[in-house]
Amino acid sequence: MNDKNIFLPLVEKFFEYDMEAASHIFENLPEDDIADVFQSLPPALAVRMIKHLQISFAAALLKDADDLFLREIVSNLDPQFAASILMHLPADARERMTKHVSGKLKEQIRELLEYPEDSIGRIMTTDFLSFDKDVLAHEAIEKIRLLAKKRYPLSYAYVTNGENRLIGVLNMRDLMIASPDKPLEDIIRKDVFSIHCFLDRQEAANELSKRKYFAAPVVDSENHMLGIIKAERLIQGVQEDITKDIQRMVGVGGDERVFSTIVFSLKKRLPWLYVNLATAFLAAAVVALFEGMIAKLTILAVFLPVVAGQGGNAGAQSLAVVMRGIVMREIPKNKISSLILKEGKLGATNGTLIGAVTALVAWLWYGNPYLGLVIGLGMLFNLIFAGLSGASIPLLMKRIGLDPAQSSSIILTTVTDVMGFIAFLGFAVLFQNFLV
Repeated sequence: MNDKNIFLPLVEKFFEYDMEAASHIFENLPEDDIADVFQSLPPALAVRMIKHLQISFAAALLKDADDLFLREIVSNLDPQFAASILMHLPADARERMTKHVSGKLKEQIRELLEYPEDSIGRIMTTDFLSFDKDVLAHEAIEKIRLLAKKRYPLSYAYVTNGENRLIGVLNMRDLMIASPDKPLEDIIRKDVFSIHCFLDRQEAANELSKRKYFAAPVVDSENHMLGIIKAERLIQGVQEDITKDIQRMVGVGGDERVFSTIVFSLKKRLPWLYVNLATAFLAAAVVALFEGMIAKLTILAVFLPVVAGQGGNAGAQSLAVVMRGIVMREIPKNKISSLILKEGKLGATNGTLIGAVTALVAWLWYGNPYLGLVIGLGMLFNLIFAGLSGASIPLLMKRIGLDPAQSSSIILTTVTDVMGFIAFLGFAVLFQNFLV
C-alpha cells in the first residue's frame, strides 16, 4: 500500500464518522494491509479504534508495529485491555510491548496475568474464535470459511460486545439458516455457560463433565472474554495438579518424576526429611520434659497418639480450606485475622465435642473421672491450636514469599504434636494428685 498516505485523510474521516462500522470493515480485510493503514493513523485515533476491535485482531495489528507507535498505544490503554492483548501476542512482540509499559500500569497488568497456580487461567488458551455482536451473518460466514481454509481450529464461536464482554455463543446451524443481513446479536444463544478464570481446575472439570462440553469460554469478574478451556487440556491439568499437590504436601518437589535421577530426587526430598527429623525431635523433647510424670503414670502414654492424631486431622481440615482460599484469592488482607479467629473458634467447638467423648471413654475405660478430665482438656486445647495453626501457617508462608503448599503439613503436624503434648501432659501434672 504505497499510496496509503494519499487516502489517509479519507480514512481518518471515515473512522471519526462511524468508528464501530469502520472497525468491523477492518476486521474483514487482510491483516497485513490493514496493519499498514492502522499504524499510519494518529495515535489518539488508533487508540480509539483498537478498543472496538476483537482482541486477537488488535494483537495481530500490533505485533509488528514500531516501538514509537507501540509506546503511544500502550500508554493509553486500560490495564484489562492491555493484558488481554499481551496474552495474544507472540513472545518477541510481548517483550517489545512490555518495555513501553509504565511502572503503575505494568503492576496492574502483572496482577491481571498472574492467575493462581491451580486456576483455569493458568491453562486456558487464547486461541479462540469470536465476533462482535453487530457483525452480520454473511460476514461471519465469510470469516469462518477463510479461517477453515487456513486450518484454523474451529469448535465454538463466541460473540462479544464493544467492551469485549461475552454475551453469547454462536450455533453454526443457527448461523447458516439466518438471514445474511441479520446481526449476530439476534442469532446467538445468550444463556452461555462460562468459567471464571480463577476457578479451581477440579471444579471446572466437574462443571464441564456435567454438561458434556468439550470446551468453554473463560471470563474475568466483569465477564470480559479471556480465552477458552478445552476438556482435554483441563483433564491433563487436573491430573498434573493432583500429582504436584500430593508431592508438595509431603515434601517432594512438584517437578519430580518416577524416573528422575537419584541425585535430583535427593535434592528435592532430603532437605524436607531433615526438617521433619528436626520437628520430630522437638516433639520428642516435649515428651521428655514430662518423662517422670509418664513413668509414674504409664497410662498417659496410651493417650498420646490419640491427642496427636486428632490435632493433626483437625489442623489438616483448616489447612485445606485456607489453601483453597489462597488459590482462589478469596482471602483479602483485611480479613486474615477474622479468618484465623474463625478457625480458632471452630477448633474450640470441635475440641469441646470431641474432648467430651474422649473424656467419657477414658473415664469408663480406667474408672478415673480425672483422667477423663485431663484428656478432655488436652483435646480441647490441642484442637484450638490446630485450627489456629492450620489457618495461619499457609498465610504466613505466603507472606514471607514461600509456596504455601510446600510441606505445610510437616510444619502443621509439628505444631499440633508439640502443643497437644504440652496441653495434655501439662494438665496431667496439674491433676497428678488425683490420677495416681
